[in-house]
Amino acid sequence: MPLHTGSQKPDERPMSMNPFFGEANPVVEMTEAPPKHRLPAGPMPPSVAYQLVHDELMLDGNSRLNLATFVTTWMEEQATRLMGECCDKNMIDKDEYPRTAELERRCVAMLATLWNAPDPENTVGCSTTGSSEACMLAGMALKRRWALRNADRYPSSQARPNLVMGVNVQVCWEKFCNFWEVEARQVPMEGDRFHLDPQAAAELCDENTIGVIGILGSTFDGSYEPIADLCTALDALQERTGLDVPVHVDGASGGMIAPFLDKDLVWDFRLPRVASINTSGHKYGLVYPGVGWALWRDKQALPDELVFRVNYLGGEMPTFALNFSRPGAQVVAQYYTFLRLGHDGYRAVQQTTRNVARGLAAKVEEMGDFRLLTRGDELPVFAFTTADHVEKYDVFDVSRRLREFGWLVPAYTFPPNREDLAVLRVVCRNGFSADLAELFLEDLCRALPLLRRQPHPLTRDKQKATSFHH
Repeated sequence: MPLHTGSQKPDERPMSMNPFFGEANPVVEMTEAPPKHRLPAGPMPPSVAYQLVHDELMLDGNSRLNLATFVTTWMEEQATRLMGECCDKNMIDKDEYPRTAELERRCVAMLATLWNAPDPENTVGCSTTGSSEACMLAGMALKRRWALRNADRYPSSQARPNLVMGVNVQVCWEKFCNFWEVEARQVPMEGDRFHLDPQAAAELCDENTIGVIGILGSTFDGSYEPIADLCTALDALQERTGLDVPVHVDGASGGMIAPFLDKDLVWDFRLPRVASINTSGHKYGLVYPGVGWALWRDKQALPDELVFRVNYLGGEMPTFALNFSRPGAQVVAQYYTFLRLGHDGYRAVQQTTRNVARGLAAKVEEMGDFRLLTRGDELPVFAFTTADHVEKYDVFDVSRRLREFGWLVPAYTFPPNREDLAVLRVVCRNGFSADLAELFLEDLCRALPLLRRQPHPLTRDKQKATSFHH
């Protein structure tokens, strides 16, 4: 969540009131208006409060046209209705809402089967508020397992835990390392390799490495990291040195794509070195935010001392989470979606989304002004930059022009060692249909003549121009 410190120059003007808001007496609404930054002195009719909030939110972007976000922006009416019926149920209170807790347990079992856990019915897992929390929990388990194995020398100044990852990881992993005092060892990008190199990752490991993070679907370009090759490199490391380094798979997006579209890809619990996996139910799990999932290979992968058993409202409840109270609506919606679609339904939805991404990427390339980095054939995501001969505009200019048509397309620079590369990224989700893709392409074509007439790129500071901060 953003940290709000308040405006340096707060707008002290009261909210503007339309006389029609005062249904009984329009004159009242012309003479009275609520303040913006402090509580009003008294109540107002619910219809007026609703209209004020509704009107201000009209200035937000249209979520369906937001091609920056991975988060689900469309669900069926029945799912939305279920969420409304369950928003008052506290997910943590499993004794009072046992059926909601049972739906959570079923979702964990379904994911365990989907990810080829050795014993799906007894796989340890939980729902979270999203992948960021799930990653924190997985990282905590990795660190505690390492600490237990090294109890004779940790804590000490000679034993500082580290976590190995590609520089392309989502920012939640950097937060984990900062919050839990773990050294982040990052494999940089090199040339046209935009994610982790397995051998380079293995070379960064030592006796203080708590684990290696593999990303099944980089947010920078949509590519899968080679999880099986990573495990092979770590197997070889163990043979040489005796170091047994576990892998956590951050499948925030790919964890709900690969099982349906890439059956021959081995990335999950079929690899013995994979200790845990997370995914975002609110991304390609097709549920509104926020819900995530964290699963561990077996009970040994999650130290029992991290699991709290709380006596809450009359029942003992095991819990492993950073949050406590949260609504059960998203978990119920996840179960609804699993039940509604099944394996074949998920495959159809994800294949359609990938087809849209591939088709749109190919048409963008045909325009001649752009060079593709990825083509939407792993995650339904593709990244592209301007072609070498394009000199009058850059990706930041393209992003600004597309915003004029209502499209939100992020432009950003890559991390070390490819800060020289700036790209646009398009995320295709359920609800971004082939028809919408055609409309997007038409608007991009309309923007090109204006861009080509520019005397030069208008971006002076690329860091400030970056509209996406990962």
